[in-house]
This record gives sequence, C-alpha cells and structure tokens, in this order.
Amino acid sequence: TGIEVRTITGHTSSVNAIAFSPDGKYLVSGSRDCTLKVWDWQTGEKVCTLTGHSDSVKAIAFSVDGKYLVSGSCDWTVKVWDWQTGEKVRTLTGHTSSVNAIVFSPDGKYLVSAFRDWTLKVWNWQTGVEVRTIIGHSYSINAIAFSVDGKYLVSGSRDTTLKVWDWQTGIEVRTITGHTSSVNAIAFSPDGKYVISGSDDNTVKVWDWQTGVEVRTLIGHTSSINAIAFSVDGKYVISGSYDCTLKVWDWQTGEVIATFTGDSRIYCCAVAPDRLTIVAGEASGRVHFLQLEGA
Repeated sequence: TGIEVRTITGHTSSVNAIAFSPDGKYLVSGSRDCTLKVWDWQTGEKVCTLTGHSDSVKAIAFSVDGKYLVSGSCDWTVKVWDWQTGEKVRTLTGHTSSVNAIVFSPDGKYLVSAFRDWTLKVWNWQTGVEVRTIIGHSYSINAIAFSVDGKYLVSGSRDTTLKVWDWQTGIEVRTITGHTSSVNAIAFSPDGKYVISGSDDNTVKVWDWQTGVEVRTLIGHTSSINAIAFSVDGKYVISGSYDCTLKVWDWQTGEVIATFTGDSRIYCCAVAPDRLTIVAGEASGRVHFLQLEGA
C-alpha cells in the first residue's frame, strides 16, 4: 500500500510536469497556471516561482549539470532558466503549436522537444539554434525518451504508435504498434532493455524496443494513463491515470503492488532521490508525496 506523507499546494491549476534537481534537493512543478514552482521537497517549502510563460507549462527538465531548468509550454516556446536566480536565460522559438515534452540528451549537449504539430526538434539549447526537425508521426507527439546509451530516441504519439529514431540523423529505425489509442507517456527501464508506455486505451505496455515486440500488457486502470515512471532499481513501474489513481506494478508479473487514489486526474509522477517516495501531480493543482511500504 502507498501511504501519503505530504501534500503541497500552491498552484492554482493542474500540475502537468514534475522533475527533481540532479542534486536531489529540489522538486520543480510546472502547471496550467503558467508558472513553475521550485520546492524543497523534503520540507514542502516553496523556494521560488518562475513566471514568463503565457500559457500552460507542459514539460520540464533539468540540464545534466543541474544549473539550468528548461520548460515547454502551450505558448509554443521552450524557455531556459537559471532556476536558482529565477532569471530567464533564453527562449527557443520555432514551433507552431504546443510543446508537449522535452528531454536532454544524456551528454547534456542537446535538447529535444516534442510538439503538437507532429514534429520533434533537436536544439543546441545553449545557443538557441535548431539543429534538426524530425518528421514521421501523423499526429501530436506526447512523450519522448532517450535510450540509456544515448544513441536512440523513442517517441509516443496520438497516432497510437511509438517510433524509434536515430536522432542524430533524423532517420526512423522502427515503428512499434499495439496500442489502440493515443500514447501519452513512455519510460526506459534503468537497464535500457525495455520501454514502457501508457495510453488512452487504459493499458500500460512493456516493449522490447529493439525488436518492437510487446512483452506484456498491464491492465487495471479504468481510464487514460498519462504518466509513467520506473523505480530506481527497475523492479517497479508507477503509472498515473485520469481514473484518479496512481498504481505501482511489478511489471514482470503484471501484479499491482499498491494503489493510491487522489482527488482528481493524475497528470505526472516521479520517483524521489530517496528511492522510496513517489511524487504525483494532479489536476487539482496538488502535489502528493507517497511512501512505498515494503517495496
């Protein structure tokens, strides 16, 4: 079972994205209220609020060195922040629709953003220069993740597919099919062998992404799955759904280990640096901290 440790409030609308600082001390949340908030997650105290987006913040990511924070928004921009001073360093423009997801390359040099306009863009985020645009999906791209070795990028789309890309050339390596509705969230297993995806078809699927073979389907949610995270040891998968629940799965058996029921739709989730705390962001604007017992 999951025990609620703490709930932090401060956003006035849904929490769409959360990320922990690389040093493990801070949590940042991005909201439909157009702001990002930095929290001392162990005390629940708010450190600062970053303002500058003119529409909902959909995605956030820390630079590999932890100095910068990047956010993507429905205002069509990607912003780079010196989050410790609250200063906006640069704005990346070039998209013609909402920014749904962002991720740094493992070496920290590049940033990839996914858009509602069906494209992926690769940026030199330190100069603001767009390196390439990757095209291939036939609908909005909702989620992206780098393979552990950094060579490949996997994207999940409203066109129901996952695609594997050689992101340095923009070439599509394979298309993974099996979901019957929009793919909203993806995550790599820590060992890099598997990709897990969550969909509007109410299922979580485990894939051998190098072959495109579906390994397992996790069934238990009664509505769209919008968030996916792996435990640090790779044993468990956490999924957040529009059915207001967060589920912890033993993904190798398909068994549900724990279920937490929130007040509203769950839009994002992450595992804290202590490896024991799960964080979930809700449509209500609340951020919940849950302790995993026995996991």
